[in-house]
Amino acid sequence: MAGGSHPSGFNPHLPGFRYQFLSKALGATMWFFILYRAREDGPKLLGRHPWEGHGHGHHDEHSDHH
Repeated sequence: MAGGSHPSGFNPHLPGFRYQFLSKALGATMWFFILYRAREDGPKLLGRHPWEGHGHGHHDEHSDHH
């Protein structure tokens, strides 16, 4: 039965070029968006906040008041 039809009569057709191109474009857009958001929000998602890494420079500015 090599090259023949399926015994149940199911013969799927290949998608057209337009649908293949559209699926690849939408898939690439999805991954671009996911990787972009991971770059922007990744540290916060992993528990590190942007204000925790710079040492809170308030101690140097207000050391004479305390």
